[in-house]
Amino acid sequence: MLIHSGNRDDTETAVTRIDHHDNPIATAPSEQAGRYLDELARQRRQSPHTVSNYRRDLRALDRLIGELPGNVTYRDLRTDHVRRFVIRLHAAGLGGRSLARMLSAWRGFFRWLGMRGEIGANPAEGIKAPRRPHLLPKALSPDEAIHLLEHDGGEDAMELRDQAMFELFYSSGLRLAELVSLDFSCLSDLADGEIRVLGKRGKTRLVPVGKKACEAIRRWAARRAEIARPEEAALFVGRRGARIHPRIVEEQLKKRALAQRSPVGVHPHMLRHSFASHLLQSSGDLRAVQEMLGHSSIASTQVYTHLDFQHLARVYDAAHPRARRKDDGPRGKPGKTG
Repeated sequence: MLIHSGNRDDTETAVTRIDHHDNPIATAPSEQAGRYLDELARQRRQSPHTVSNYRRDLRALDRLIGELPGNVTYRDLRTDHVRRFVIRLHAAGLGGRSLARMLSAWRGFFRWLGMRGEIGANPAEGIKAPRRPHLLPKALSPDEAIHLLEHDGGEDAMELRDQAMFELFYSSGLRLAELVSLDFSCLSDLADGEIRVLGKRGKTRLVPVGKKACEAIRRWAARRAEIARPEEAALFVGRRGARIHPRIVEEQLKKRALAQRSPVGVHPHMLRHSFASHLLQSSGDLRAVQEMLGHSSIASTQVYTHLDFQHLARVYDAAHPRARRKDDGPRGKPGKTG
């Protein structure tokens, strides 16, 4: 199982803190790691984002190996080496989520080396990342989501593009990578209120698109040719006419949230979480939400049932006459009575 979560900036910062040597191996993956990454991209059809994360994690591994005394190779690595690597990275500020992803990358790489007879035992097998608190994904309330999207940017082409992207995030629960990979040709399905999305591992799915999102996309599509290069296939493009970069989408959403005075730091995945939790609150159909999100396992979708319960608990506390008195403390902790 490949783990894609974790903050790449935190990973780079933590590795930089422990990298006190001028390692030639630190700037590029080893020859073996390069072959492994090439196989991930070409044969296993992993996304560019996943391959980029793995490249970063294997570069960190090479830096750590380069700091060991002697000319240590992959074949020489032992479990205690890898365990010390994890301890050092954790001490340098890398969280449990990022370490879990990194260990997954290392295990996969060592497994690949073992299948080719280049190492013996897998030195990362059985090592676990430090436990991390179970955090529920943050979601906007329905009112906050509507307020974020109720923005009149006029007829500026870039504003129309941003509105189309944000409406589509919330309407259909797309991942950031899925949105930026959309091609203009996908609009052939829009007449039926649907759009075809290329998800993880090259799997495609057809997702519904709401009325507001359809209108926003059509308005952007009518102006796209003013900016897009003639040969560009992407639906969403940047100022230079090429496919928009994920970082630009994140930055534009952050600007929108500030302009709308959103109460929380909004990012693309928060709109995906909001889509899922609001849909589940309205329908209660977990399987349908799973299908629309493109989750391969229902377990990934079940986290939204916890968000749904939180919403129901708040509604109960606010509306039920027997729920709480005005002088009550937090749920389950009655306030003091005279």
